Amino acid sequence: MQYRRLGRSDVEVSAVGLGTWQVLDVRGREEEARHEVVRAALDAGVTLFDSSPMYGEAERVLGDALKKYGRDRATVATKVWTSDDREAERQIHDALSFFDGRVELYQVHNLVAVEKRLDMLEELKSEGKVRSVGATHYSRSAFPALMDVMRGGRIDFVQVPYNVADTAVTREVLPLAAELDLGVIVMVPLGSGRLVRNAPSERDLEPLREFGVETWGQALLKFVLSDERVSCVIPATSKPERARKNARAGDPPFFGEEEREYVASLARRA
Repeated sequence: MQYRRLGRSDVEVSAVGLGTWQVLDVRGREEEARHEVVRAALDAGVTLFDSSPMYGEAERVLGDALKKYGRDRATVATKVWTSDDREAERQIHDALSFFDGRVELYQVHNLVAVEKRLDMLEELKSEGKVRSVGATHYSRSAFPALMDVMRGGRIDFVQVPYNVADTAVTREVLPLAAELDLGVIVMVPLGSGRLVRNAPSERDLEPLREFGVETWGQALLKFVLSDERVSCVIPATSKPERARKNARAGDPPFFGEEEREYVASLARRA
């Protein structure tokens, strides 16, 4: 597993992290199975775990799993997501309680009340409860606003969508992140699962074997990770074995332009 510095911050993260949207939003009997996903990811070298209060029970379930299997092994990235100041305080209080009093990477989710939330996160950073501050958005229509925040000098990293079928961030957002030395966490690297449903044949994957590719999912993750401006991808899964396989996509060697174009051509045919 390769580890990469998250922009200008002093935080290093695994190239492949674990997203928690939908898959960790569970209660009761299902929680133990999801804890095993977190355990498998940790054992495979994954350090970055991304969540949000927007994801239902995910923060709590992730926190419980990390208490069992090693909070000190994890870099937690979560978010604050509300325009209401009192609700923001509650979200932050809950997150700190879930994650042993600290959140390594705290993000303003979808730029909601971004300036006011950055004020809160900067205060937490000064208190040592947060190490790095970032901002996220999923929509390309919001990229101009996100880039304004990037230029403001108050954040250390961004989280944006990027996959073989959606490369909009490569036009302006990633060049700006590189110019400002900001880290980049990539959401939906597998297109929320859509891109892995129609996998190419084993024969089609054969030219990628020398890059450690065993599965189509790994090829898709390595496509994104081969962009040197990307710090980490955060695929989500409910299966421990899939978490282990995803983690192996973070092992070098990475693709050159020829291999990336080959993966893109396979995706277009799917």
